[in-house]
Amino acid sequence: MASSTFPFNLEVVWEPTESEIRQSNLVQFMQRQGFHNYEEFEAWAARNPEHFWQAVLEDLEIGFDVPFTQCMDASSGLTHPRWCVDGRMNIVASCLDKWQTAHQFDPTVQTALIWEGEDGSVRQFTYAELHAHVGQWANALRSLDLGAGDVIGIYMPMIPETIIAFLAIMRIGAVALPLFSGFGTTAMGDRMRAGEAKGLIMTSEFRRNGKVISLQSVLEEARDDIPCLQHVVMVDAPKGLAGVHDANTWVPTFPQQAEPAFLPADEPCLVLYTSGTTGAPKGAVHTHCGFPVKAAQDMSHCFDVKTQDIVFWYTDMGWMMGPWLILGTLLLGSTMLIYEGAPTYPRVDRIWSLCARHQVTILGLTPTLVRMLKPHGVTMVQNHDLSHLRGVGSTGSPWDPASWQWIFEHVLEGRKPVFNYTGGTEISGGILGCSLIRPLKPCSFNVAVPGIAADVVNDQGVGVIGEIGELVIRQPWIGMTRGFWRDPENRYHDTYWQPWPDLWRHGDLAVQDKEGFWFVLGRSDDTVLVAGKRIGPTEYEQVLNGLPQVAESAAVGMPDPIKGQEVVCFCVLQTGVQADGGLKTMLMDVVAEQLGRPLRPRAVLFVPSLPKTRNAKIMRRLLVDIYLDLPLGDTSNLEDPAVLQAITEAIRA
Repeated sequence: MASSTFPFNLEVVWEPTESEIRQSNLVQFMQRQGFHNYEEFEAWAARNPEHFWQAVLEDLEIGFDVPFTQCMDASSGLTHPRWCVDGRMNIVASCLDKWQTAHQFDPTVQTALIWEGEDGSVRQFTYAELHAHVGQWANALRSLDLGAGDVIGIYMPMIPETIIAFLAIMRIGAVALPLFSGFGTTAMGDRMRAGEAKGLIMTSEFRRNGKVISLQSVLEEARDDIPCLQHVVMVDAPKGLAGVHDANTWVPTFPQQAEPAFLPADEPCLVLYTSGTTGAPKGAVHTHCGFPVKAAQDMSHCFDVKTQDIVFWYTDMGWMMGPWLILGTLLLGSTMLIYEGAPTYPRVDRIWSLCARHQVTILGLTPTLVRMLKPHGVTMVQNHDLSHLRGVGSTGSPWDPASWQWIFEHVLEGRKPVFNYTGGTEISGGILGCSLIRPLKPCSFNVAVPGIAADVVNDQGVGVIGEIGELVIRQPWIGMTRGFWRDPENRYHDTYWQPWPDLWRHGDLAVQDKEGFWFVLGRSDDTVLVAGKRIGPTEYEQVLNGLPQVAESAAVGMPDPIKGQEVVCFCVLQTGVQADGGLKTMLMDVVAEQLGRPLRPRAVLFVPSLPKTRNAKIMRRLLVDIYLDLPLGDTSNLEDPAVLQAITEAIRA
């Protein structure tokens, strides 16, 4: 694989203090396992997944109604290990029940959940209150003959009832199926049918950017085409709506105590559909002893979350970071903040005002969102007291150095870390991350997440240092998806376990430099081969995004009869910048100068916006399809489907 022009020689800009290292969750966990050298601990964790994950389960105090006899059984191969063999559990008992009697933890005082709505409304729940509400919802759902193994969809924005319903579904042993609140009729109906969902919990409408978005109309249009659907519970059901249980009046009639359903530990509790940026969505299956444990471990070891922390990740339940936020914070006894609304409504400083108002300590967002906020200047940040922030987490897409530096300097005052984090829905969290115990370079990951045997390999599957390659995992981990829901087995195998036997190929292009810092350049499926030189789209985008005229960009490969492929760059310009041929030429010249003349783009096209999922991932394949006038395929995860027509018109103009 070709070497990259990405600035891997970036200098270290942040280093932890001795006190931060000593008091970090990761070092304390490491020392409890008998290690005082991180490199030795890291190697042990990667080589011994069974022992490592058993230690994590004990450290997180994950409860079992019946203890497991073996933490991991890989006798059937690395692709399908069994976890917590013979054990029985319900993960909600560890999220809520254990805190009701925990030593030095008052569930009537400790806040579990803070919610703020777009209109400024705020609601809070202690651990005791959340436990009671979840019990009440669990009893209500059981009254509908819903229980173990039944799939129940969640079609709601980020409101408290979304979190309560999510936990209640798991408490009764059912399987939660979160759906993006922005899904239309086809996308919602397709996933409900694919999941064979027996129930649906939803809200009739919600507000986004001050406008009312109706979900009731989506249900009415889709319901006849979902034959498996037997029960609908609506949080704010209009009076007289046929066949719908009104949660506001119906749920409170049930008692608040509900025993959890204890199931085999590796039974499904959650089906998460991937974003579909590289094809049709896949329903990743996760279990009680899987996704929640990995989420909490990542939150503890990479983000150093403690009971006194307030974690706010700007997300939706349809993206894995929604369930990750809920389960991770509750297993650690900390506080989650959720926000239902647009990040720039009613003003562009909404994210920063939320952080200041609720004294957020860990903020999570995407680099795409940062690129959207950055042009509005630093005053919107400086107007708010962000002194409580311990760090900013990021995931969803690769950073460009300018945006990373903007967050580091203006939000974190150059004194606190950016917790870069990459993995996926099928991972239950991160492959690579950042910890408080190592220095940081801009855009970097300073560790493979403990317990993840990560590597970068060349075309032959051989590990390489200082070269771009495929990001892989060499050993099983407890959060790995157990397959795809109601999909043929070979789809799971072909997606992740090819072309190298016993290597999980995640589909990301990455590099590890000689100092041990990792960098991810984007999806390897998006890699472009120009005249024999392999290059990631992120390398083009970092050049363009660093220019004052460009707000954001996306680079994609197009067929070329001579070079094999050429790159076309789609650019969204900053407000007030005049789009003309001279600017296009200048942008192409700058790319050629920085990446090399053979890598000069075929074209630069100006578009009003880029096609993104609700979690801000750019769907590059749609740009290829529009440019080549091909069928668009699955577009259900787009936040704004209207953008496709706008892009088409801009390209054809």
